[in-house]
Amino acid sequence: MKFTALHKMHEQAGAKMVEFAGYHMPIQYRSIRDEHRRVRETVGVFDVSHMGEIEISGPAALDMVQKITVNDVAALEIGQVHYTAMCYPDGGIVDDLLVYHFADKYLLVVNASNKDKDFQWMLDNKIDGCEIKDLSEDFTQIAVQGKKAEATLQKLTSVKLDKIKFYWFIEGELAGCPMIISRTGYTGEPGFELYFANEFAERVWNKVFEAGAEFDIEPIGLGARDSLRLEKKMCLYGNDIDQTTNPLEAGLGWITKLDKGDFIGRDMLLKVKEEGVPRRLVAFVLDGPGFPRHGYKIFKDGEELGEVTSGTVSPMLEKGIGLGYVKKGFTKIGTTIEIEIRKKMVPATIIKPPFV
Repeated sequence: MKFTALHKMHEQAGAKMVEFAGYHMPIQYRSIRDEHRRVRETVGVFDVSHMGEIEISGPAALDMVQKITVNDVAALEIGQVHYTAMCYPDGGIVDDLLVYHFADKYLLVVNASNKDKDFQWMLDNKIDGCEIKDLSEDFTQIAVQGKKAEATLQKLTSVKLDKIKFYWFIEGELAGCPMIISRTGYTGEPGFELYFANEFAERVWNKVFEAGAEFDIEPIGLGARDSLRLEKKMCLYGNDIDQTTNPLEAGLGWITKLDKGDFIGRDMLLKVKEEGVPRRLVAFVLDGPGFPRHGYKIFKDGEELGEVTSGTVSPMLEKGIGLGYVKKGFTKIGTTIEIEIRKKMVPATIIKPPFV
């Protein structure tokens, strides 16, 4: 079991701790519903130091990142971030990730549970002229998310945070510590992700909470992180996307730049685009009470259409919501479907996401 540099802070805050991706992580501090609403209403702080950070540098760094990811890295300016994915040759997804473009390198931020697999995939596909380093153990990463995130953090830095555009970052100082300040997040709310050396972890954590006290800032666990991302239809690897799904059927065509030149999986994805996807990831809301869960079957008039990939009861809507793959011909917005929940057919409607 691994521990983040903030482990002691979570225990002091009374967090319920669980094993996640090999780390001892906080799943919740109070109730998931209350923590979720705190982020939507003011501001909350997540320890996401379990995420993986992999650096690619050298004269061939651009070519390397272009080869292994589906988005167009050449379009990134220095200081810009984009969301992308890595694919296998058959179009299945290795992982979804963020790419940060620095003046002399790229930083790839990958999912915690996939970090070792992703790093090995990069090494297996390495081209000459680049260097690949796993820096995951060197970073503490926290996400400060919510409408009051900027007001909270601005107290701690001379950097003009309002000048950092969505999906851009700077290297600056906050709470007296050097760090990467990135306007990104996994909640659908305004906010920042901060990357800094482990030695500064407790200092930064405490300073952020002092600064956010007037906004009733709270620590937020992984439970609310999941429900927050789901309300905004953000994919979760292992649920909504994995090696058996491709970006086009997952609704990630917007990050898949088939015209950028060759990359791993491109030939198969071009074929999928030409032939059309046989299924598509859709968002649905239950029309009755119930809790849709991963693996539950989706039906229409007795015909099985697919299954739920992610589901919860939305703390904001107070209704069951979910994502799931549905076969072609049944994916239109407004289509009524049924979710089999404990041997009962609960009616639901496919909607245009996000849910809130």
